[in-house]
Amino acid sequence: MRHDRLQPVLLFTAAIAAGAIGWSGYVLLLPVALVFPVVWSRARGRSMAALVSAGYFLAASRGLPQGVAAFYSSNLWPGLLLRLCASVSFVAVHTVLWTKRPDRRPVRYLLAAALMAVPPMGITGWAHPLTAAGVLFPGWGWQGLMAITAGLMGLVTRMWPAVAIAFTGFWLWPAANWTDPTLPEGWQGVDLQMGSSLGRDTSIQRHRDLIATVRDRASGGIRSVVLPESALGFWTPTIERLWVNALQGTDMAVIGGAATIDATGYDNVLVTLSANGGGVLYRERMPVPGSMWQPWRSWLGKSDGARAHFFANPTVAIGDHQVAPLICYEQLVVWPILQSMLHDPDLILALGNGWWTKATSIVAIQRASAIAWAKLFAKPLVLSFNT
Repeated sequence: MRHDRLQPVLLFTAAIAAGAIGWSGYVLLLPVALVFPVVWSRARGRSMAALVSAGYFLAASRGLPQGVAAFYSSNLWPGLLLRLCASVSFVAVHTVLWTKRPDRRPVRYLLAAALMAVPPMGITGWAHPLTAAGVLFPGWGWQGLMAITAGLMGLVTRMWPAVAIAFTGFWLWPAANWTDPTLPEGWQGVDLQMGSSLGRDTSIQRHRDLIATVRDRASGGIRSVVLPESALGFWTPTIERLWVNALQGTDMAVIGGAATIDATGYDNVLVTLSANGGGVLYRERMPVPGSMWQPWRSWLGKSDGARAHFFANPTVAIGDHQVAPLICYEQLVVWPILQSMLHDPDLILALGNGWWTKATSIVAIQRASAIAWAKLFAKPLVLSFNT
């Protein structure tokens, strides 16, 4: 009887620990998230499956309320509400697909993992255990993804101790010899500390400061400089001319975040600039739900929200390279990077504007996720964030 009362407490505690530690922002700790399928499978009822799912997801997304409060300059309630709404799909999927029958659990968990990896459920598919593949199987590519998928199915069977031991072995070897993804030759990512002013200060002086920063970093053979999300503010012909004129006499290219606006809303984009001109390079596939992407506004006859280009432009051409861009939120979910990897790009660009995440682990988690995916597919990685 005592064991029956203690088991739910232990499972719930383990789920919270898996979410908190696995998604702490340290890339080598991502495999701790693999504890979740084990505790999910050990639940003795659907209500317990719902509880451990909620514990894992809420622990993994713990920085969201504080970040949203900073973004909106408000209290924690909007962030708590967004976090609760986002957890509904994760908890619902894992609750509905839980089963008492051990022989059906592998297929049920595989279905849950697939649903949380692709839209529509995958739109809020944060903290996906698949991300740990880059730590366990660096350089394995699609074979590594299949290996971790098979392992996840094994973790929900009675064979889970053997699978866990095998995963631990795969974990220890890369951890002892870990190196971050390489930086592609001739590329440089710029990290800025401009806070909330980046993208909001649209003065000419701000652009001149950024131009000076780019020129300072473009040395020693650097020809492509990457600026964070929103760095260039609103994309206009005036801004394009200013940068093109500033880059005259150089052979460098600048890639940076910006926004394009029209009567129906806006796009969060990457633009490219050189002495020969500039233009929009990439339109974000998945803006942040709620704060940026607000599809319900169009249902109410309103506009102003960011557009989501779900499966458009998975890769873009920059010079001789095919590049997989990931802007901010796209680093937290699974399908954008997998869609891009189907096209075998030469490198990954991961950009963000995380000033609103100060004192949280959100930017660290974004970086860890991007690093893990780059390691899995053995791709060079360029990171550029503003804090």
